[in-house]
Amino acid sequence: MKYICFGLLFLSSINFVLAQGGIPESFFDGKSVVLVSTDPASRPVLSWQQLADSVHIHLIEAGADPVAYFELEQVILSEARQADFAKAFLMRQVKNVILVSRKKESLSIHIGPFSGDGKIVNTTALFGVTGKDWNEAGSLLAQSGKSTRSKNLLVIDVAEFPRISSQETAQSEQKFFPRNPLNLEVFKLGIPLEGSSAETGALSYFRYDLLGKSQEAILAEQAAQKTQIQGIFENLYPHQIEWLTEAKTNQELVRDRVQFLLVKVEGRQTDLMQSMGLAPIGGEEGSKTVVKYYIKLIVRDELYIGPEWDAATDWKVALTNFLNNLKK
Repeated sequence: MKYICFGLLFLSSINFVLAQGGIPESFFDGKSVVLVSTDPASRPVLSWQQLADSVHIHLIEAGADPVAYFELEQVILSEARQADFAKAFLMRQVKNVILVSRKKESLSIHIGPFSGDGKIVNTTALFGVTGKDWNEAGSLLAQSGKSTRSKNLLVIDVAEFPRISSQETAQSEQKFFPRNPLNLEVFKLGIPLEGSSAETGALSYFRYDLLGKSQEAILAEQAAQKTQIQGIFENLYPHQIEWLTEAKTNQELVRDRVQFLLVKVEGRQTDLMQSMGLAPIGGEEGSKTVVKYYIKLIVRDELYIGPEWDAATDWKVALTNFLNNLKK
């Protein structure tokens, strides 16, 4: 695993029709999974499944073989969850990843090769089309695929929403521990700035609320975030920390006495709790989008979420809660 300043990789704008060359050749000769992210404030109101149904016919017309649809926010709930999906995609011989991002006034479709590992896609620099809605973007994509003869012949005519089996997810979900890690006073805690981890950052970029942010805006947010995090840590964390803004392997981190990583995840509260092996909260509280922090022990790939559930809608409150609970 490597940690890099990912903001430098972000595209400066999404105001394009076509980007990054042509559609990958594997798109026309292999299975694709489709990850959908939709702004709930978009009109007309569509669930992500309804949006998938609407996009499906256009993907087939373009030459794809879309075998499964998933909500992007579900896939990127955590590094462990993303790795689960990657394993399932590998087992099902997926070759391509199609990302559908619906914002209030536009819809984008991006296509890239499946990385074959937990990153799922290796870069944000993917081929893409953008239109005012799924019909316009889908028509642009279909037009782009006309020049290539598709070898995908036996495709399903309706969108399918399979579930990742418990056998495929059990391994990593069992790695979440509802307690604090030991030896925090002995080894450094690495803190990747938001967007600096290449492990999950590329895929997260296609979330509807992140897609299209400029490099300057991202770097400015990272600088402000570091200042705020530093203030919280100075008050609540007595041990050594290390900022992770440059590429380092796990071996290099351990060599530098960094055995722990602070991980931030964001998603619906009920989804996060369930993914971490906890009984989920229902109702309005469960449907809230919250931030949760946990600590990853690199050398054993164990994930410590703390003795109490401490997620919050505000990341600063969530981080403060988590650091206070580390004292218990």
